[in-house]
Amino acid sequence: MQTAIETASALETARITATLIRVTGDWSLAEDCVQDAFARALVDWPMRGIPRNPAAWLTTVARNRAIDRMRSAASEKRAVRELAILTALEGLEGEAESDPAADDDRLRLIYTCCHPALPLDARVALTLRTVAGLTTGEIARAFLVSEATMSKRLVRARAKIRDAGIPYRVPPPELISERTAGILAVLYLMFNEGYSATGSNSLIREPLVREAIRLTRLLAALLDGSPQEPEALGLLALMLFHHARRRTRTDAAGDLVTLEEQDRQSWDRAAVAEAVALLAAADQMAISRRSQPGSYRIQAAIAACHMTASSSGTTDFGQVALLYDHLAQIAPSPVIELNRAVAVAMSQGPEAGLALIDQLDLTRSLAGYYLLPAAKADLLRRLGRKTEAGREYQRARELAPSEVERRYLTKRLAETTAGSPSSSEYS
Repeated sequence: MQTAIETASALETARITATLIRVTGDWSLAEDCVQDAFARALVDWPMRGIPRNPAAWLTTVARNRAIDRMRSAASEKRAVRELAILTALEGLEGEAESDPAADDDRLRLIYTCCHPALPLDARVALTLRTVAGLTTGEIARAFLVSEATMSKRLVRARAKIRDAGIPYRVPPPELISERTAGILAVLYLMFNEGYSATGSNSLIREPLVREAIRLTRLLAALLDGSPQEPEALGLLALMLFHHARRRTRTDAAGDLVTLEEQDRQSWDRAAVAEAVALLAAADQMAISRRSQPGSYRIQAAIAACHMTASSSGTTDFGQVALLYDHLAQIAPSPVIELNRAVAVAMSQGPEAGLALIDQLDLTRSLAGYYLLPAAKADLLRRLGRKTEAGREYQRARELAPSEVERRYLTKRLAETTAGSPSSSEYS
């Protein structure tokens, strides 16, 4: 029962919230009513069973709650406006049965959240909260800031939309390009949270991953013929490359399986083929338009090096390191530097990679990011420095965001004393 409610939440929260915002224009009301609907589900579904159509059930409950609240808050001064909104709410009956992609409220909501009047970090955070349904704590971890700081950003962003009268719509074509960077960042972080879920017992949030892919397809179609189309296609290719490995990232017991150890024959070859074709199309478009590759196309090219190699041993890590060099120039970040260090380790030896990670560790720019000590531990283990590796595995385990990753690191920690063959750390 809990799983059914969690699945419905992942699939339906954004859609219902977006629809209520469209009709009422009130973000707080919409979010409160959706939360009320899920609270009601927690009580009703265990007693009465899961509804035949959970989406319709949740939409109806949220809609009715919104109607009740608007009726109780109505006054003579607002009577005409309230009546119009109530009429629109009542007209939502049965809307959950259909999903017209051409009039997708979630895409409309993303464009509202990504209005250029908002700072870029606020656009991304607000959309992750409202569209993806991430908690404030999860978003804070994605941004490497405190939960209190992120909460303040979200409050300010909602107030800015309300006070500035930012319209709830997909903008006309001439205004779309100025919001594309923010939207691509939102979809990228949405996918990442689904692909490596924080605060969860599972490694993957499948509904969130699929929603990110679906919305990226919608955006790419909307950008057809625009200068931003190659980068949107690059992001879609990147998502598909990673999603193609979904069945091999954990074993039958739910434990982590590293990229090096995954069964490549079980990868989703159709998804890989589509990603390769999308990346090639994006590169061809960029050549014809004389545009330079953006960060998502470069990341997709890195993923292609892994996904098209017949084995981990035949991966061109030298090319991967060069691509990370390019990526660091156009989108510098400590996470990219960490990934570059790993590629250097794989192409030039553990000592070369470890030196780069040690330098990065000294900056404290990735304090709290568990993959830095995990990568450091792996390289130390490869060099036979097991005591040091054990300390880093312990540090990584304390920072790991999910139980799946903690179990994996616990096993690796034990191996530093028991002794076992080396394998790559990354999944």
